[in-house]
Amino acid sequence: MKFVILDRDGVINYDSAEFIKNPDEWQPLPGSLEAVALLNQHGFRVVVATNQSGIGRGLFDMSALNAMHQKMHRLLAQAGGKVDAVFFCPHTAKDECSCRKPKTGMFEQIAERFSIRLSGVPGIGDSLRDLQAVEAMGGRPILVLTGKGEKTQEAGGLPADTLVFANLLEAAKFLIKEQPE
Repeated sequence: MKFVILDRDGVINYDSAEFIKNPDEWQPLPGSLEAVALLNQHGFRVVVATNQSGIGRGLFDMSALNAMHQKMHRLLAQAGGKVDAVFFCPHTAKDECSCRKPKTGMFEQIAERFSIRLSGVPGIGDSLRDLQAVEAMGGRPILVLTGKGEKTQEAGGLPADTLVFANLLEAAKFLIKEQPE
């Protein structure tokens, strides 16, 4: 089974320093919906793993998060794509949970839910903590330069063998070319 794990904010949709708090603020990045559809069309199962500390901070609630994800699923379906599941961490850093990236709790849940090993599975994100979580689970870290990606690249310290692409569409095209059907 071909599998890929995506961060959400800054990878699929625009990010904001003030958090994405409702469906109106959730806007897809150019080419991101097409990228997920292309991955699906080439046999990839796509899963999202996203830190959503805005819940823990009281900036939005579960109904707002669900509404954002319903919008994402609807727009993906219109583009011919789908996400098999969305895993999220609602905690703040102060909570010291095991699921907030760079910790691996969400990735462990994904592996258990889909009965897969994450060794070699690509994980695409725009922040260092996304890449660190992917690396810790034995996956292939991929940085996109959307969202916080450019600042992340400039800051350095990326996991060894991190691949870097301009955006999710370019990363998807690479993965498809690299793993023929």
